[in-house]
Amino acid sequence: MSKSVQVRIEGKVQGVWYRAWTEKQAVALGLNGWVRNRPDGSVEALFSGSADAVDQMLIACHEGPPNARVTSVMPQSVDASVETGFQVREDG
Repeated sequence: MSKSVQVRIEGKVQGVWYRAWTEKQAVALGLNGWVRNRPDGSVEALFSGSADAVDQMLIACHEGPPNARVTSVMPQSVDASVETGFQVREDG
């Protein structure tokens, strides 16, 4: 069963390699989607793949890379077609 979620991650998540870490984790889990910085200092991502892999990624997002300090992870289910692969996007 596949699942897609758009998530907003808040806290100290910019300037700590959060996007690169997210890309590495998502690729390892076989997810499709993207990640980008937002102007308000948060990070936004779209994860699409098996429900189990998406759930694992959401759990991992609460920790992030070593220098991150995540205060909230807010996922929202979406019905989106996602290109194959995972990419770091320009800030949005």
